[in-house]
Amino acid sequence: MADSQTNLAWATLLDVRPTERGARRLHDRLAHALRTSIRSGRLAEGAAVPPSRALAEELGCSRWVVTEAYGQLIAEGYLSARVGSATRVSWSPDTSPPRSRVPRPPARTPIRYDLAPGLADLRAFPRRRWADAVRTVTGSAVHYDLGLPDPDGHAVLRTTVAQYLRRSRGADTNAECVSVCAGVTDGLVRTCRVLRAVGIADLAVEDPGWGRLRDAATSAGLRVHPVRVDHDGLRVDDLARTPARAVVVGAAHQFPTGTVLSPARRARLVRWAREVDGFVIEDDYDAEFRYDHHPVAVMQGMDPSRVFLLGSVSKTLSPALGLGWLVAPAATTPALRAANLVAAAPPVLDQLALATFIDRGWYDAHLRASRRRFRSRRDLLVRTLGTQVPEGRVAGTAAGLHILLHLPDGADTPGAVRAATAAGLRLADLDDYRAHRPAEPALVLGYGNISDMEIPAAVALLREALRSPTASPSSGP
Repeated sequence: MADSQTNLAWATLLDVRPTERGARRLHDRLAHALRTSIRSGRLAEGAAVPPSRALAEELGCSRWVVTEAYGQLIAEGYLSARVGSATRVSWSPDTSPPRSRVPRPPARTPIRYDLAPGLADLRAFPRRRWADAVRTVTGSAVHYDLGLPDPDGHAVLRTTVAQYLRRSRGADTNAECVSVCAGVTDGLVRTCRVLRAVGIADLAVEDPGWGRLRDAATSAGLRVHPVRVDHDGLRVDDLARTPARAVVVGAAHQFPTGTVLSPARRARLVRWAREVDGFVIEDDYDAEFRYDHHPVAVMQGMDPSRVFLLGSVSKTLSPALGLGWLVAPAATTPALRAANLVAAAPPVLDQLALATFIDRGWYDAHLRASRRRFRSRRDLLVRTLGTQVPEGRVAGTAAGLHILLHLPDGADTPGAVRAATAAGLRLADLDDYRAHRPAEPALVLGYGNISDMEIPAAVALLREALRSPTASPSSGP
């Protein structure tokens, strides 16, 4: 009993007065007061609490009240009791700072210049007009627009997208064949589920190609077969030697090589899909940006019954919007709906804002301005590379948001990327997109998310990174 007869004035320590509403019973108030004292550290771990009879006398309540409170805290793990021993506090607050247990990540050099591919010009996002579109639809949306969203997308946006694709991309579609999704990756996952539902288990992808598409197909349960890309695009004869009955292809502007699928291979690819009773999945990526002539029309218009079409505004507006579309062959739409029962469409107000943005001509105006800006920026980058990195060879169609910079044999592209990163320049190695890694070294340089004024300084850092000891072709034993 001696260790329970402490200097603590229990009646003062434990505030068991009723709350204003008086809703708690006395034993609940006592348990709350003890719990608060333990959590605050006023009752330390290992400290004994008074016997139930002694505490009841001090507080002027029945012994039952104390035993009920003790029992509750024992069940919660705050107290422990053993026969023949005092009831003691068995919990303590964690007062050590989290940083003492979590290792601090190594300091990184801040990125000053971004030549990595995949981003649009985020500085040029049309904030005012997008805000106007959001404000318009927020004020005009009817009450049923604010209910549970249609998993296939709002009918207004589906209609608008179908009209836009027919007008600008030469697609052959209607609103019934369009589904609104969160982007190209989401659209591919939905498509792969449909392929599995109709008995297709093998999918071909381009090599080199975007790794997230391969990952998306694998996550949907398909076996993936990389097929080489050359200067005419996907090698359809190589595709025909795989067990695949579906293929993902960037026909208008392949990533990352920048090639355009030749007319002969387009026709051959459609024939292949018919011969194997399969499908082509067309990733339209950044095809709206073509600088030497008008963008090439989508393959989907050549055979709407065999071609799925994936697109988004990630490269034209911003990936932060999370808005894209999937155009499916009409015969597959029932399977598409059934295979994606838990698919979630983007927020309805954002869908309606995009429909308004397109319908008012703002999207077309934004694309025209972007084409002018990107064409000038690409030309500047190519000229600067020709002066500063004469050993490099630029490849890729005058389109999109990136170029390919081939380097002399033996150049250490991973070393160049590391050296550039250490200097504050973000780059991408072509090997990062290859399933098979040949010896030809190359870098993928994006010019979407960098300003014209930054390009000379960025290329100067690139030149120094390529000449660093680890990246030089002449380095080695």
